[in-house]
Amino acid sequence: MNEKQWLFCPVCGNKTRIKAFQSTILKNFPLYCPKCKQENLINVESLKITIIKEPDAKTQSR
Repeated sequence: MNEKQWLFCPVCGNKTRIKAFQSTILKNFPLYCPKCKQENLINVESLKITIIKEPDAKTQSR
């Protein structure tokens, strides 16, 4: 039987609007949290969420 569950926000820990199955694989997925109003890039494999850290933008020098 395929296990499915809600994806939780990696920042605040609340439920998001996305459900995933045990066999779902998401890469570079923009997960939006309606409570903390943040969007994070995540990878999901076997219902394990990993956050993708984006490097800070460098300032341009003239």
